[in-house]
Parts: sequence; structure tokens; C-alpha cells
Amino acid sequence: MPEPDPEEVIDAELVDDTNLPAIPDHHPTLIPGSQNDPDAWLPPEAQQDIAAGIADATRAAYEHHFKAFANWCATESRRPLPAAGDSVAAYISHLTRTPREKTGKPYGPATLDSIIAAIRTVHRDRKQPVPETKGARQVVTGYRARLSKAKDPASRPNKTSPAKRDVLRRAVRTLDRTTLAGKRDAALLLLGHACATRGGELVARDIESLIPDPEGRGFTVKVYRQKRKIWQDVGVFYDEDPELCAVRATYALVDALKDEGHTTGPLFLRMDRWGYLAPPMKRKGKTIGDATGRMTPQAASDVVERAMARAGEPGRWRSHSLRRGFVNTAREAGADIVAIGRHGGWADGSKALIGYIEEADIFSSSNPLAQINEAERNRRGNS
Repeated sequence: MPEPDPEEVIDAELVDDTNLPAIPDHHPTLIPGSQNDPDAWLPPEAQQDIAAGIADATRAAYEHHFKAFANWCATESRRPLPAAGDSVAAYISHLTRTPREKTGKPYGPATLDSIIAAIRTVHRDRKQPVPETKGARQVVTGYRARLSKAKDPASRPNKTSPAKRDVLRRAVRTLDRTTLAGKRDAALLLLGHACATRGGELVARDIESLIPDPEGRGFTVKVYRQKRKIWQDVGVFYDEDPELCAVRATYALVDALKDEGHTTGPLFLRMDRWGYLAPPMKRKGKTIGDATGRMTPQAASDVVERAMARAGEPGRWRSHSLRRGFVNTAREAGADIVAIGRHGGWADGSKALIGYIEEADIFSSSNPLAQINEAERNRRGNS
């Protein structure tokens, strides 16, 4: 299983226990001194309902992290479930000193925080005593301090680069928009930015998700906001710049798909190098991938990354860059933080959104120093 993208992981309290390590028979499953609760069980349909409330990205991330923890416990002759707090602390300490094969460097502090949360959540889900993790978090705090003193970039969150309007313009200019693949990629970039979607939210759109505005101003997109678990109608206007118009780009894709006989279902389909839609994919002789041909969030990130590479844009580019870029662009245009948040599906007062806004406001008129300068200019003009 590939390592999860932290910016695609959604917070959750429960996870599916499929493929998680079994509890050894010789270990207690309850807090010492407690009694079995005859009501502490769930019927299959309730278990399914709980699983349905968890984002796929979260489930995959927690499974990935807990399996790695369980494997380490096996090599250290430690118990993964229920785990001791010292085991979690020792594991996190181990990770701060263990380079990953993919990058040659240990995990960063933010990922270690996620791993601790995953271990706690799996215990809670399986009704096991949740390990005390103060020691593990102190390990992360010390690790972050060491990295900061060494001016290591890993001490800072590994955020994606924001795809603002000027960056998007350079990226879409690298596409051949006369081809089906070029039309798809342009629509993906521009619609993802206009709707401020996460990758999973974007690729889940169907052609039927697009509802034309009766007054001809654009269309409404029905978006399922993964974190808040709500449906939202997002209004997308025709853009003053046709080159960056998400409405025109999306309709161009819909028309091209119709020519291929695809009129319902996924809006964003995988293609092979020759432009064939939804080609079958196999791994070790087994068919993989969505049967409908729908792209994955990883494939959407690949589209963004390739376009930015062709445009020569430095940075870390993922599908989440479109969401962050929307916030930056809207804020620089003077949009209100509440309006930005509600358009992008953030809860009012979202800490994540506030972080994006602070980033956009560094050199804006909202910067307190800019306001001090403006006040000084006014004072001098009146004196």
C-alpha cells in the first residue's frame, strides 16, 4: 500500500478493522479489573453504517500506519493490541531515526502525530484500552525542536504549493486542449480550483453533478465534502478570462466524452497513452482500478504535478494545490474569509482555513504592518 498523502487524510474517530492484527488469545482485552459489558457489541449492519461514515483516505492511512506499528511490535516482541504507552513511545522514537526507503529521510513531525492518532483510534475502534501517549508526543516535540535548531525543512509541515491564478494559467498553457486528454486535464485543473475541492472530492464528480444555471451564468456542481460529510451546491461562474474558465473547460470535456459515447457517470476518466478511455488495468494478473474507469485522487495529483513540471513551476504540487490556490486567489481578490470558507466547504472558524488565509495575507493590505503604513501615509497627508 502506498504511503498516504497527509493532506488527503480526513479526521475520524473510528476505522474499519479489516486486515488489522488479531488480538492474541493469551492477552487480556479489557482494562484490568473491569467486567465484560453484555451490551458492548454491534450488529453487522451497524458496523457497516459506522464504516460508511469514514473517508476512504482515512481508513487507508490508519490501516497503513497501524500495520507498520504491528509489524514493528512483532520484531520487538511487543504487544500491538492493546499496546502499552511505552511501546508507542519507543516506536515513535524508532521512526525519528529510521530513514524511509522512498525518501531516504525519517518521517516528519506532522506524520508522526498522525501515526500516534492512528494507533489511538484503532484501539478505540476495537474497544481496547487506549494507550497513554504523553511520552510519544514528548518524543515528537523534542524531535521537532532538534529539526528546527538544525534548520531542517522537515520541521515545517510539508504543505502543497498553492496553485494560484497566474500559476494555473502557465500550467494550462502546456496542455493540448484539442485532445481528449488535454480537455480532461484542463477541466480537472480549473474545476478543482473553482470548487476548492480535495482530490477525492474532485474525481468523485459525475457528469450528472453539473446543473446548468437557468440564467446562463455558469453551473452548479454538487460536491460531497468529505470531512464534514455533507453535500454542497457550489456555484461556478463563467470566467472573464476564457483561458481560465472552469465552465467552458468542463463543458468542452463533457462534449468530448459524449463523442466517445460516455454521457453519464464519472466526469474524470483514466486514459491510456493513446487516449483510450477507461483501459483495463491489471496487477499480478488481477484486475485493479475502478470498474467505471473513474480516476483516483492519486491520478488527479499526477495530472497537477505533470502540468506544473511542464510549466517549470517549482514546488510540491498535488491535487490539494488547487484547493489551497483557490483560498490564496480569492483572498488576494479581497474576498471575505467567511465567504471563502463556505464556498470551499470549510466549517466556520476552521483552523485549516485560517492557516491558508494567514499565508495569503502575508503581504496583503490585511497585514498589520501594511495597515500601520497606510495609517502613517494618511497622517502625513493630513498634516
